[in-house]
Amino acid sequence: MNRVTRFVAAAALGAGMAGAAQAKTLVFCSEGSPEGFDPGLYTSGTTFDASSKPLFNRLVEFAPGTTDIVPGLAPKWEISSDGLTYTFHLRQGVKFGATDYFKPSRDMNADDVSFTFQRMLDKTNKYYNYGGGTYDYFVGMSMPDVIKSVDKVDDMTVKFTLNSPNAPFLADLAMDFASIMSKEYTDKLLADGHPELLNQQPVGTGPFVYVDYQKDASVRFKANPDYWGGKQAIDDLVFAITPDTAVRLQKLKANECQIMDYPSPADIAALKTDSTLTVQQQPGLNVAYLAYDTQQKPFDDVRVRKALNMAINKQAIIDAVYQGTGQAAVNPIPPTMWSYNKDVKDDPYDPEAAKKMLADAGVSNLTMDLWAMPVQRPYQPNGRRAAELIQADFAAVGVKVNILTHDWTEYLKLAGNPKHNAAVEAGWTGDNGDPDNFMYDILDQDSAVKGQAQNYTFWRDPAFHTLMLAGQQTLDEKKRAAIYRQANAMIHEQAPAIPIAHSIVSFAAKSNIDGVIPRPDSIQSYELMKPKATAP
Repeated sequence: MNRVTRFVAAAALGAGMAGAAQAKTLVFCSEGSPEGFDPGLYTSGTTFDASSKPLFNRLVEFAPGTTDIVPGLAPKWEISSDGLTYTFHLRQGVKFGATDYFKPSRDMNADDVSFTFQRMLDKTNKYYNYGGGTYDYFVGMSMPDVIKSVDKVDDMTVKFTLNSPNAPFLADLAMDFASIMSKEYTDKLLADGHPELLNQQPVGTGPFVYVDYQKDASVRFKANPDYWGGKQAIDDLVFAITPDTAVRLQKLKANECQIMDYPSPADIAALKTDSTLTVQQQPGLNVAYLAYDTQQKPFDDVRVRKALNMAINKQAIIDAVYQGTGQAAVNPIPPTMWSYNKDVKDDPYDPEAAKKMLADAGVSNLTMDLWAMPVQRPYQPNGRRAAELIQADFAAVGVKVNILTHDWTEYLKLAGNPKHNAAVEAGWTGDNGDPDNFMYDILDQDSAVKGQAQNYTFWRDPAFHTLMLAGQQTLDEKKRAAIYRQANAMIHEQAPAIPIAHSIVSFAAKSNIDGVIPRPDSIQSYELMKPKATAP
């Protein structure tokens, strides 16, 4: 993203926005900068907000506000009785958005779908290494092991063949990493000698097309006039990148933006009394947790991890940080998700028992680093405050904590290094409503590989891995639920991480904006948003 076109000065983003809705411009105050615009390269919801949702589509999609599967670029599909073959019939007449740097000459077809997945599957593909060969989400979910082949049957039909049945596979294809790219565009970039521009100047089939990005300031989009779902009611979509929650709220109240994400829990009650604003909320598919580096001493000892868990006063964190918008977590998956294990009882808050267990493990005068999240996320309203509370809790049992942090992009990168020797504030928002997307992605050994690690604990337990594979390959949901309940119990027993909280997802918007529908995965869909007839 080293190419910056200064389409508009950041200071001018809010100018004239008092009539933004009438001008059919929507300004979204987002909490952070995207890492890039190729969804296949990343795992962050902040990046998906600004890339996969406005710019791209997938073969199947999630219905608004849910994780229910609905047709996307494939209006119909068949699954073989053995669960090994998925055949997708593509939508006719889907056009890629035209930009000032690329004018498509053909509609979306099977070549585009095949390329999208082959570039992540085939190490000989010319695009495999263009982003460093780190398709973190795709590889972290073991998609190269799941998918045997992706074959073009004809111009409008694509067949996926799997190596073994994979129950969450269809839902996985609705996730952001599976956004369909233009092979015609990538061929042009290769011919021009600039494949890296795929991540800087995106081209997709989505409701909007990319205009420009000013790093850490703004991203601008315009409605795709050829969008297969119909031209959007919003003509121009602007992301005003505003990490500070209070500043986002000020901009919203001044109508310098019409929607903001993640308002402070302390502000929500007042927001609900403001007639010019609306607040949308729903339980999130998320968890905030503390990940111990189990490859480093003394965190390789389950007794130490259990002791530290008992030292944390979760309720104090819920009261001070979430302020009515969260609940203490016991399982890594939220209670609203199927396969939640109600029989698992949380470790009690018991500082005296924690001291004794640390002594039994031979640990005294422990000094450790604790990484505090530098940005607000749907599962973590205030990482610094949560870290300070944990610091005080650990001090009460004789453990000294140094609170550190990093730039968000660097934070994610360093957390994936098994030698970071720290406890890391982390979190997860489920992408597809399947427990596999929580437990396998953030705690399985396959997700603890350096360079593609989502498992910041680097915990490797063969018995747990066997459960994860069984959960993926079992097609009967009742049997799968039993498997994941067992996995939840195992996570509690081994404590590679401590689940802290599940939050309520909140968005605030001007009351003259329709179509703000929170999704349980916390990623906004801009396709439904439109101005009402009158201003607030």
